[in-house]
This record gives sequence, structure tokens and C-alpha cells, in this order.
Amino acid sequence: MDLLQRLDKDAYGLVRSAGMLAQERHMNAYLVGGPVRDLCLKNVKGDLDITVEGDGMAVAKAFASQQGGTLTRYPAFKTATVALPRGRQVDFATARKEKYVRPGAFPAVTASHIQDDLFRRDFSINAMAVAITPRHWGEVRDPFDGRKDLRAKKIRVLHEDSFIDDPTRILRAARFQARLGFTVERHTLTLLKNAVRQNALDSIRPQRYQKEYKKILQEPASVKAIKLLSSWEALREVPHVTHGQSQ
Repeated sequence: MDLLQRLDKDAYGLVRSAGMLAQERHMNAYLVGGPVRDLCLKNVKGDLDITVEGDGMAVAKAFASQQGGTLTRYPAFKTATVALPRGRQVDFATARKEKYVRPGAFPAVTASHIQDDLFRRDFSINAMAVAITPRHWGEVRDPFDGRKDLRAKKIRVLHEDSFIDDPTRILRAARFQARLGFTVERHTLTLLKNAVRQNALDSIRPQRYQKEYKKILQEPASVKAIKLLSSWEALREVPHVTHGQSQ
């Protein structure tokens, strides 16, 4: 089944255009991450995440010009955002791999291919991609069995050091479990609790914890997510944040 057919008409046209722009530049492009997860769940959201094997910034620039959007670049992370006049946002990235010089630090990124890009993600359910270039349109990349975990309603990390490399994934695990009604897979939960016991959360800046915590507060099931964090002993003091505060 063509997952992309589940996009709304506007989103479908946008990913078609982005895919064509990538192919014209001899690159491959993919819809990735959360939007693919939500398409699998038939839960279509507004924003789009596109990853390009090649020069994602070049495709983002061409897309912004074509669509009359506003381009914002983040060169250190090889990403860019295009804000469209009608209020939609499209995120672009160069396919990349990451290296953490120390636990909790922002990663150093280098250009790579889609397999490496998916491997750097937080959970298997967010590590899927659908090709949007015309020659590969609709082909699904699911190297870590994300669709299987969606069917089983499981949240699973991709490697043993996931929570040590980026402890904010602990908060994301709570957020996705609360939102989706899924369960953190047994081994993943062991890794999570081990990271908490090793004080992994202390390795990240308070601002990063605060940013992820604010995302939790915006969820309809925010109370459930906070209770999960408490049960994992992963709650930290978050100054200047109140329930209902927008991002």
C-alpha cells in the first residue's frame, strides 16, 4: 500500500514537489520519522519531515523559492525549515550520521545515507522512511522493524547506548507511551532505568530537559507522561514552566 496516499491533498503535493526537486539534482529524498509513523497509524499530522541523500540545504532552498516560503537554516545540524505562507512547515535535513563526543552533548554530524540517518533516531517507530523521488515513489525503508513494533504497540530503542548518548529520549519515551498508549519494551525499559540510575539526565543542560518537558505539557495525556517519569525516577526540577504553556 502507498502510505503517501494517506496524506492530505496539500501535503501530497508538497512532498511530490520536494521529491521532484531532489531528483532533478540527482538526489534521493524521503519522508521520515514521526510523519511516517503517523501515516502507518492513519493519524495524519500537519508538518512534514524530509531527509535528502545529498545536499538537503540545496533542496530546501529550491523548495522555499518554488513555494514562496521562508527558509531558516541550521548549518551545524545540516537542517533547514521552510515556513509556508499558508501556515504549514516543512523540515529538511541532509541524511547524516551522528557521533556523541560525550554523553548528553549535542552530536557532531556528518553527511551519510538514509540507513545511517534512521539509525541515529530515538525509537524504531520513528526510524522509518518513505521515498518521495518519482523513480522510487512510495518505497518504504524500515530497517529496524518499526512497523512490527507499531503493530505490537512497543517503544524500542535501536542500540544499547541510546539513553546514555541522549538522555532526553527518556522524556520522549514517556511522551510517546502516554500519547500512543504503547508500552516501553522490556529491554528498552531496563536500559532506560539503568541510564537514570547512572544519572544520565545530569549530563544534559537544564534548557534541553525543559524543552522536552514543555512538549510533554502540550500533550493531552501529559499527566500520564509525568507519572511515568516519576515512576522511573526521571523527574527533575523544571523552573519557569507551567502546565498549558505553549512551546
